[in-house]
Amino acid sequence: MKKRMKKLASLLLAGAMVVSLAACGSSNDSDGGSDSSDGKVTIKITWWGGDSRHTYTQELLDAYMAENPNVEFEATPAGWEGYFDKLSTQAASGSMPDIVQMDYLYIATYAQNGSLADLSEFIEDGTIDTTNVDDATLNTGLIDDKMAGIPAGTNALAVTYNPEVLEAAGVEAPTDDWTWDDYVALNTAVSEATGEESALTATIGPFGDMNFFNYYVRQHGETLFSEDGTSLAFEDDSITAEYFQMWADMAAADVTPDPDEQSQIATLGIESLPVVTGEAGTTLEWNTYANKVVASNPNLKLALMPGANENNAMWLKPAMFWSVSETSEVKEECAKFIDWMINSEEANDIIMAERGVPISSEIRDYLRNKEDVDQTMIDMFDYVDKVTEIAGECPAADPGGISEINKAFNDAGNSVMYGQATAEEAAASFREQANDILERNNG
Repeated sequence: MKKRMKKLASLLLAGAMVVSLAACGSSNDSDGGSDSSDGKVTIKITWWGGDSRHTYTQELLDAYMAENPNVEFEATPAGWEGYFDKLSTQAASGSMPDIVQMDYLYIATYAQNGSLADLSEFIEDGTIDTTNVDDATLNTGLIDDKMAGIPAGTNALAVTYNPEVLEAAGVEAPTDDWTWDDYVALNTAVSEATGEESALTATIGPFGDMNFFNYYVRQHGETLFSEDGTSLAFEDDSITAEYFQMWADMAAADVTPDPDEQSQIATLGIESLPVVTGEAGTTLEWNTYANKVVASNPNLKLALMPGANENNAMWLKPAMFWSVSETSEVKEECAKFIDWMINSEEANDIIMAERGVPISSEIRDYLRNKEDVDQTMIDMFDYVDKVTEIAGECPAADPGGISEINKAFNDAGNSVMYGQATAEEAAASFREQANDILERNNG
């Protein structure tokens, strides 16, 4: 068994210890926050992330409560796994927290089923100041003419690489004009030198959600979903088959993890992924990844995605949103807190762009010019500037049923990796399932 698999096995045993964050006596089962008789306002808030995000977000809440003694938070931090399963149950029962960290994958679904409040009124009356926010960025949260969420930051797909691993393997760093063939060749060389899989794809694998495939489709000059969200927009199944086959070939050659290995790697958490610890050469992630793990490894670097200059395939995406539940009884207080996170220097001294490049131009300038800013953050800002020059239009928010689409795509891709279907068979199966799901949810 490979070295990493031995380490994974031991870490899985140690993983029985679950680190939890207690925050202000949180409770999940009651309705949204409320004003109490003594003038106190309780805001229930939930987000996903790793331990470092949980820690600094609690610092953020503490700082806001210090400035606003009438506000109390009940916080429910969580990991990504199962986050939206739990949220959908809360939405169905009318017990969603007041403030919800929302992903671009799901914001349309929650907006269209009436779970999210329209924040337009708070923008119009100045409670949420968007003076220094680009309209295109802000409007990514606009669903059916309602402002369903305020972006917490923006980001772009990127290759994060470990320069020390590449150097030890005798491999040159990626260039801005590299291709998928170059990507495979680089990671193959690293894998042969280290005896470990080199080509990682976040913690979710290459089929875990539609973002990386969306990019691949855009490289071919196509669009993933139809404008009305009722079907796939591209008609050529060879695009899907090529994507499946590329990853299956790398898995067969031990250049990228197979699904079982990927599942075990995911348990390590983002701070301990092999690209951070020096066992892998690259990972496909958002450009914020190196900044998230800077405490564990300050030397990671960013490269453009393979073929990034083709057909305006790149785009700037909302990293995530802050949304307010429709059932909340303290919407205005929620809006005030969101405004503080966007526009306050104090808040952003704590956040330090961990949730994406700040959407306020003033805050971006403030952070870039701080005396103690580290090179990793500057690299992240520079990367977004580079992407801005070549980026196409941001895709519309994912259509209803995206969680089903993700599962169908993951199952289809994994079936090729496991040898249960050819890439062509899996591509055809995915199209049939996807069109059925999309029509059912959006037709």
